[in-house]
Amino acid sequence: MTGDKSKFASISPKDGGSVTFGDNSKGKIIGIGNVGKSSSLIIENVLLVSNLKHNLLSISQLCDKGFKVIFESNYCMIKDTNDKMLFIAYRVDNVYTIDFNDICSQDVKCLAAINESSWLWHRRLGHASMELLSNLSRHE
Repeated sequence: MTGDKSKFASISPKDGGSVTFGDNSKGKIIGIGNVGKSSSLIIENVLLVSNLKHNLLSISQLCDKGFKVIFESNYCMIKDTNDKMLFIAYRVDNVYTIDFNDICSQDVKCLAAINESSWLWHRRLGHASMELLSNLSRHE
């Protein structure tokens, strides 16, 4: 869920529904769509909610994409399919928070990369899938 319409790659209006916040106030659901830049980095079925001040990420959607999410009492780790740690979210009260402004201190080098040569190799290898190209690149 987000309150920022500019985050959407595509969005459709949604008629009806609301979300109850922690202080028992309500936000109206005004749209649903996809957030992200490319098909491999898309988060689907994201709700646009009026008056929502923070972006909330669905753990089940991370798991559906193949990520591993491990919760401990004071932090949460998000790992990729190769068991490499991507993020640590620290617990503040009852919420696990990733501070993307401070992400450099968490030994993460890059959150997303657009490599123009990937499209070149995609064509050279008979339109091989991006997943295959990623595996080839990862194994040199």
